[in-house]
Amino acid sequence: MDPQLRELRRLPFAYRYPILAHLPVDEPGIYSITGGRRIGKSTVLKQWMCDLLDLGVQPQRISYLTGELVDDHHALVALLTRDAPDRSPAQPAYLLVDEVTYIRGWDRGVKFLADAGLLENLILVLTGSDSVIIHEARGLLPGRRGRAPRVDFHLYPLSFSQYLDVSGAAGDSEPDSPEAAAALTDAFRRYLMHGGYLTAINDMAAHGRIEPATFAVYCDWIRGDMTKRGKQEHFLNEILGSVVRRYGSQVTWNSLARDLSIDHPTTVADYIALLSRMDVLIVQHAMREDRLAGAPKKARKVAFTDPFIFHAVRSWLDPVEDPFADQVKPALADSEWTGRLAEACAVAHHHRLHPTFYLKGDGEVDIAYLMDGGFQPIEVKWTGQIRSADLKQARKYRNSIICSKVATADRIHGLPNELLPLHLQRLGESPHYVTW
Repeated sequence: MDPQLRELRRLPFAYRYPILAHLPVDEPGIYSITGGRRIGKSTVLKQWMCDLLDLGVQPQRISYLTGELVDDHHALVALLTRDAPDRSPAQPAYLLVDEVTYIRGWDRGVKFLADAGLLENLILVLTGSDSVIIHEARGLLPGRRGRAPRVDFHLYPLSFSQYLDVSGAAGDSEPDSPEAAAALTDAFRRYLMHGGYLTAINDMAAHGRIEPATFAVYCDWIRGDMTKRGKQEHFLNEILGSVVRRYGSQVTWNSLARDLSIDHPTTVADYIALLSRMDVLIVQHAMREDRLAGAPKKARKVAFTDPFIFHAVRSWLDPVEDPFADQVKPALADSEWTGRLAEACAVAHHHRLHPTFYLKGDGEVDIAYLMDGGFQPIEVKWTGQIRSADLKQARKYRNSIICSKVATADRIHGLPNELLPLHLQRLGESPHYVTW
């Protein structure tokens, strides 16, 4: 058995990704799976291969390559054409290329193979951690993707709802009971530590803490992927450090650049754009209400896509022997930092489902996501006391709601209130593709 799958079976929570139900079985074409590093793309491919074998697909019809060991498109074409004569025209073959973006000119190789007819009756699945590179390269393959209604998928960290399902953390209490509210709040506090990353979730389940190696592995991947794309590690360190220091606040690329050794704000913008494509960061624009679109000249807010990524990055920026004991637990004991993490978590969950902005006027509204030709304002208040003055901007919108840690009040200062963990639970599982 594959060592990765063997290890998966030993974990407290062995997860089966919902995306597996949507991958092709008998429809030839070129498919892609994008998502951040260490999110489970390789595991999904290997679980899918096991599913195919269980369906009776012969092992020789399934091939797996890792792009990290293929230099360029010439080597890719040579590897793929080598096995072409052995494929049966009566049954589809399956070729899985993991982290294809490591292969220089991979899109040229795939285009050549498609034009030469070598991908006929082949289900080709490509994975990559840089969603924009794959998106741009897909433009070179019009008419070559196949006839399936969906060919592009995206893998996200487990949502809060998925974490509850896999761990059973919420228990069996009634949704609106005090016991359920307490269980959800306790589970959400843990989620703000390990996020939706299964390695960190399993660390917590097995050891009651996240192991130092888990933080280190993820940070090594971020740094490695950035340097492979020609970026400087010391610039990356400075930019991420500035994002952490200003977490939850509005920033401009000019203001970030003034605090750093980087000479030009376009360099800051370039690094943050790449980190966004790698599913490390989310850039949240202010919304122009007249156009229901981002306001490019206004300040932005930058958040990490998952709480675990935030903690992992901090462990790199400020190395300590035990990041969980020395950084994560103190952050969750600090009401200000917990509030920032809770807001960012809510932003990330809505960002997976809708175009998501913030509102700026006499005050600020944390989230405004587009839906049904309008937008839904949400103010996140993970604090013990909510002041009326803090809701000045939110009260301007008839449909505003508050998502808070208060489970006993239906309304706060005249606005509808919902327990934030319950709100996130009701959002359900993360989608298996980019929804907007």
